[in-house]
Amino acid sequence: MDTLKVRDAKDVEEVVRAAIANEQPLEIIGHGSKRGIGHAMATNAVLDLSALNAVTAYEPNELIVTLQAGAPLADVLSLIDAKNQQFAFEPMDTAPLLGTPARGTIGGMIAAGLAGPRRIRAGGARDHLLGAHAVSGFGDSFKTGGKVVKNVTGYDLCKLLAGSWGTLSVMTEVTLKVMPKPEAERTLLLRGLDDAAANKAMTAALGSPFDVSGAAHLPHQALRAKTEGLGDLAGEGEALTALRLEGITASATHRAGSLSELLAPFGTATLIEDAASAALWATIRDVLPFAADGALGAWQVWRIVCPPASGAALGTQLARETGGDVIYDWGGGLIWAALPPKADAHGPAVRARANAVGGHAMLIRAAEDIRRDVDVFHPQAPGIAALSERVRASFDPKTVLNRGRLSRGATA
Repeated sequence: MDTLKVRDAKDVEEVVRAAIANEQPLEIIGHGSKRGIGHAMATNAVLDLSALNAVTAYEPNELIVTLQAGAPLADVLSLIDAKNQQFAFEPMDTAPLLGTPARGTIGGMIAAGLAGPRRIRAGGARDHLLGAHAVSGFGDSFKTGGKVVKNVTGYDLCKLLAGSWGTLSVMTEVTLKVMPKPEAERTLLLRGLDDAAANKAMTAALGSPFDVSGAAHLPHQALRAKTEGLGDLAGEGEALTALRLEGITASATHRAGSLSELLAPFGTATLIEDAASAALWATIRDVLPFAADGALGAWQVWRIVCPPASGAALGTQLARETGGDVIYDWGGGLIWAALPPKADAHGPAVRARANAVGGHAMLIRAAEDIRRDVDVFHPQAPGIAALSERVRASFDPKTVLNRGRLSRGATA
């Protein structure tokens, strides 16, 4: 395996041009923390961006930060946390789920586009990406977007890079907006609801005027094993439905009281605050009940996105059919499913359920031999697939960037 470690955007251009000339595709990595997601790539050459790790500019008063793509996410979160700021979309740390070191980078965060519980209010990674410098599959540097929130020049091109898994270009630098951290966090917990009742409670909360910033449900099966971050919250083995409110202390406290009254038909809500609340939501964000070093570490894990109203029925049926466990986030719109090991990773059942409600499913955790035979990313309808391919070809006509990652058997 040839590893090509670059120092700057000029190096990236040269490596990509050489790859085009030699017809040698490249695997693009920061620290490789998400290499286990997607199909095995058709290459033995690695473009390593880990040395592009500088914070180019941070302007807390302007709520923007500009970073090189290889900047470690943990370091960046510490930097902005010191100014009492955050990425509002709550980027997921995939390390516990994949069993890899927690060494994700900013480029990987954008390329994967996996947002956490606050996505229902704040949007996804793409909504917080203001600008990027990147090198296309032609070997040319380009710049898209800008450095201020109101600059919309090339904004949509910038959005294309989020969630592209490194198949459109090699990002070298990105500008992101940051947001102030809320002064207080309050989470209401309802216990013992089944999936359908929890779905109704989350829908009521999200439809209320109380500005809910997180709505998740952990069925009692998902709480069988002790999970870090839950503390004694799951001590009684009952299902947990969690609803988060954030803001200034007086407001969060008042809204929690009002929401508790609204949800009274579903049961008596208990309240957890600040640190305990943050620990719970980090557990939900990173899907710790399904962690690789936990009781279900050998199970295959799917990430299913669907209309929230369909979530409970989909999750309940899938768990029943497969003997698996599910966790609901985004008010039922995001389902994490840990399913017992099977050669096809239960792909036909998962995809049939997702297709039936207009959703899509992605295989997040499975062994490489399973991922060789199962579509990791949801197959697109023919029209969408043709459009996606035209977009990809306009960035990378020779398919030198992460060839084969998004589709099984794509070797050319």
